[in-house]
Amino acid sequence: MSRILGFVLRRLWQGVLVLVGVALTVFFLFNVLPGDPVALLAGQRSDAATRAAIAADLGLDQPLPAQLAGYLNDVSPLGLHPRDSAGVAKYGGVTLLPLGQKALVLKTPYLRRSFQSNKEVLSILLDHFTGTLWLAVAAMLIAAVLGITLGIVAALKPHSWLDRLLVSTSVLGISVPSFVAAILIAITFGFYWSSWTGLNLTGQLYETDPFTGRHLVLRNLLLPAFALGIRPLAVIVQLTRSSMLDVMSQDYIRTARAKGLSGYRTVVSHALKNALNPVITAVSGWLASLMAGAFFIEYIFNWKGLGTVTLRAVENLDFPVVMGATIFIAALFVLVNIVVDVLYAFIDPRVKLG
Repeated sequence: MSRILGFVLRRLWQGVLVLVGVALTVFFLFNVLPGDPVALLAGQRSDAATRAAIAADLGLDQPLPAQLAGYLNDVSPLGLHPRDSAGVAKYGGVTLLPLGQKALVLKTPYLRRSFQSNKEVLSILLDHFTGTLWLAVAAMLIAAVLGITLGIVAALKPHSWLDRLLVSTSVLGISVPSFVAAILIAITFGFYWSSWTGLNLTGQLYETDPFTGRHLVLRNLLLPAFALGIRPLAVIVQLTRSSMLDVMSQDYIRTARAKGLSGYRTVVSHALKNALNPVITAVSGWLASLMAGAFFIEYIFNWKGLGTVTLRAVENLDFPVVMGATIFIAALFVLVNIVVDVLYAFIDPRVKLG
């Protein structure tokens, strides 16, 4: 147990360093990009005094090093903040060490407020996170169920026409970019064939009916989830096929067959259990990647999620939302990778946590 705890603590420290690097990168990236959010907010007919007031309110009138120090202080769980009522209301948290007019505070990372709506960025991200999570989980379920099933079928019929068809199709699925596949799927099944499929080109997870109220509409999830899951589906097919072929050639499988076990029992009870270790790792690792890769899929299907809100923030030069979303996704990557490494060590005793 102490070994696992030590591993988690080391990975968390490495994750903190990664997040610091991400915060530095996105800060400098969005400060060198063309565009003036102050001019966008003030309007073309505003005077210099109005623009100066907006810049001062957003903290954009300060030198770049001061802006960077303030941003890192805000997004850090440990920050140095004013002890007055305004500082408490803005940052909250628990005071660890009073330092005159300021204090060292343990708090929720403050991602600041949106330039456009003046809402807290963290609140905006959490409001849209549910849609992205549903989409990523649904895509992963489709990819895992279909991928494992088709991979087993291909492995049980090696070098047959069905095996060649599945392998060729999976190569195509890996090669085609997700946003291209999403456009083709949306137009085909959500537009041209919508009268047959009953699916819409766009839609949300929840819809509001004037008579029945708000209700869940899972069919709107099908097309974007399938479009997002095509690439992991193709990878899982090939990974399952390769792993199954390797396991089926082992001595204990031949021994099980020699004892008279049926083909179904041999595959399910012996081969599949050992062949799924790399597949489970791939499935676990893909979940965070799918959340990040859902951006353009959400935009194409007009799905309410992190991707949609982030891309619209880029269009409107709403830098706090874009930077907050980038750090949010990076934190998810770090946490999911730690969980996957620990779970894989439990699944496969041969793996040692270094």
